[in-house]
Amino acid sequence: MARKRTLAKVTAKTEAAAAETAKAAAEKTEAVKEAAVEKTEAVKEAVAEKTEEVKEAVKEAAEKTVKTAKKTAAKKTAKKEIKVRTFVQYFGKEVEEKDMIAAVKKDWTKANGKKVGDIKDITLYVKPEEAAVYYVVNGTDSGKVAY
Repeated sequence: MARKRTLAKVTAKTEAAAAETAKAAAEKTEAVKEAAVEKTEAVKEAVAEKTEEVKEAVKEAAEKTVKTAKKTAAKKTAKKEIKVRTFVQYFGKEVEEKDMIAAVKKDWTKANGKKVGDIKDITLYVKPEEAAVYYVVNGTDSGKVAY
């Protein structure tokens, strides 16, 4: 009988130890699960952040590409301008437009004491019968140049 009691005590202690071990294992498993969930959420957040960064980078690259394409198109358009030369002929005289413009610039800078860089636009009125070019510079200053 003493043996049965001892066996019962040992069995009870073994069962208690097994229950305690099982409880500890369950707690560890739960802790591991929680850690895994936390890590998964952290990874999800990191992926979301990187996704936003990539979206921004793609958007910026697309904008740069569009700007570059517009600049290229503008350059191509600018290169296709037609070159025009204008001459005025009257009673055996001939004057080219660029010569008239040069004379107007010279007269305007001399008369007004300003620089050629101040000119924004020039309007020319050619009067061959008077052998003269009347001009208006920047919409305000006017004058006459004989040729």
